[in-house]
Amino acid sequence: MTAVPKAAGPSNLTLRIVVGLALIAVALGAIVFGSIAFWLLCVVLGLFMMAEWSDLQHAPPHTKRLAQYALSVPLAIMMPVVGAGAGFLSLGLLIGAAFFVVIVTRLPGLARGVLYVGLPIMALLLIRHQREGVVLTLWALALVWACDIGAYAAGRAIGGPKLAPAISPNKTWAGLAGGVAAASLFAAAMHLHYGLPLRLTLATPLLAVLAQAGDLYESWLKRQAGVKDSGTLLPGHGGVLDRLDGLVPVAPVAALLILLPKVYWW
Repeated sequence: MTAVPKAAGPSNLTLRIVVGLALIAVALGAIVFGSIAFWLLCVVLGLFMMAEWSDLQHAPPHTKRLAQYALSVPLAIMMPVVGAGAGFLSLGLLIGAAFFVVIVTRLPGLARGVLYVGLPIMALLLIRHQREGVVLTLWALALVWACDIGAYAAGRAIGGPKLAPAISPNKTWAGLAGGVAAASLFAAAMHLHYGLPLRLTLATPLLAVLAQAGDLYESWLKRQAGVKDSGTLLPGHGGVLDRLDGLVPVAPVAALLILLPKVYWW
């Protein structure tokens, strides 16, 4: 989530809060219902993300649609009714879709967007498919939310040295520390009250750092494209990429931590 400029007025902050709460409510509903509902939400968000990525690459409209169509094939295979065994097929189709886009369009940056969007969606669907999928998916999503809130609060309250002024002038080291602390406290609470595995609890600070890195990477992309926001779909937040940038690197790593064979179970 892109940091709010200090000059933002109360009305803009109120709008951000209202839209943010609405997005969280939709996400929680989809997590609880799972199956087709969660998959459908991921697909819709993924297609919007691909469109915004295409805009950041200055792709013309017909090329943008081509990238969305290419992404839609592996996303369709990820539908829950196909079964968990389609995971490797989905990964292969994602890679194939990226190759297709780069061969047809000669735009490597646009092809990277297929993986940038598709991999975290695949990871989230695999996490939700687990026996404790509701708790695990909530952890993966909400640690990013907690990190965003903690980073914003600490950055505004403490300020101090900038984290990466050439990329995002509003981010501070204090904000990074606040984000990591908030995400860690959230994970500890989930461990105590919902049985979140200890290895995931202990990995949360690293994932919070990854979330901030994802935020910075998207800020760098916007600077390269010469725009302030990736889109205008979400009032007060910008685009879908602006809202989900921190989740992009977190979801695949979280899925690996959950799905890889456990040598030690804490």
